[in-house]
Amino acid sequence: MSVSVNSRRTRLRSALAVVLTVLVVLPTAALFLRVLDEINTQRDETQLKQHGVEYLATLAPLVSALAESQSQALQGVSTEPQSLTAAVARVQEADARLGEELDTSSRWAGLKEKIGRLPGIAGSAQTVYDSHVEVGELALELYSEVRENSKLNMDQQSDIWFLQETITVDMPEAVTNVSRMSDSANMLAAAQQRQRAVLQVQLGVAVEAVEESVEKLTDHLQAAAEDTESSTLAGNLVSNLDSFRRGVESANRGTNYGGDPNVSTLVTAQSTLSTALNALTTVTLKELSTLLEERDDDLQIRQIEAWALLGVSIALLVVAAFWTRSRAAQVRDSLDSSRDLSVRADSDGPGPSAVSPYDQAPGYGGSATGRERSGALR
Repeated sequence: MSVSVNSRRTRLRSALAVVLTVLVVLPTAALFLRVLDEINTQRDETQLKQHGVEYLATLAPLVSALAESQSQALQGVSTEPQSLTAAVARVQEADARLGEELDTSSRWAGLKEKIGRLPGIAGSAQTVYDSHVEVGELALELYSEVRENSKLNMDQQSDIWFLQETITVDMPEAVTNVSRMSDSANMLAAAQQRQRAVLQVQLGVAVEAVEESVEKLTDHLQAAAEDTESSTLAGNLVSNLDSFRRGVESANRGTNYGGDPNVSTLVTAQSTLSTALNALTTVTLKELSTLLEERDDDLQIRQIEAWALLGVSIALLVVAAFWTRSRAAQVRDSLDSSRDLSVRADSDGPGPSAVSPYDQAPGYGGSATGRERSGALR
């Protein structure tokens, strides 16, 4: 009976060991799988944002080229600038690779068609100006499309958010508004008296827009520099931002709002602005790309760690199951051995072949044969 009880207890302990192992390891493995899923989602979002930055890098030259095209068209040049042709080709190449993912192909196709029509626009300076303004607005909308579809505007990291706001909103608006301010000033300087009142209002709107966009750009870049762990962001932005602001101030002096514009000062200011803007755009895009690359590297390391921990959990489950089965087999073998020994002991004890002392006759000093002979003689 004791052997049977021990067997049941041993089997119960083995079963409990298996159950406890499963209860511990399986939830742990499920947790690791959930962490892996979250990391994969974050990596996908980060890579989408990186593709958005890659697309944005081609839009910055496009906005500058559109500003140049507007100025040349107002001066009577009907051919498309080489800078605009090259910029369109770069955006087309980027849209061919990333347009489906970022859902920008339709909007870019419409903008590209409008850009192609610009050289054929004829009429007054105001007609040419308005046509370029329309195209410029479409370019700003493409910026917004990339920004939203790549989810850059939803990033929770402070420095990344301020940088993307600068790149996708403040910079293109500043470039567009400065271009419109300068061209409106030139139009005002060459306009007849009956046109000056309308152009004066147009110039005033452009000057106010420039001040607002430059102020937002400065605030956002300073906020990014103050709230970042990057060791290069602040230093790289400060000098280039100062150069850009000096270019804007020079353009404002050339505009001379309320007086007669200084055309030569405006030309110099536009050249300075173009150089400063290219440098600032390059630095800002590089810093944003670096921050996203660092995030992706960190997520990749976390992904590897999670896979390693998941592998360890599975290995522990397999080892625990193997050990439990081996232990149970050893216990069964031990119990079988004990049962065999018990059976042998019983077979060597009292049985039908053994002679009981109660079945033996008294000897009385002789054998049974001797007694029989004695009776016969009597």
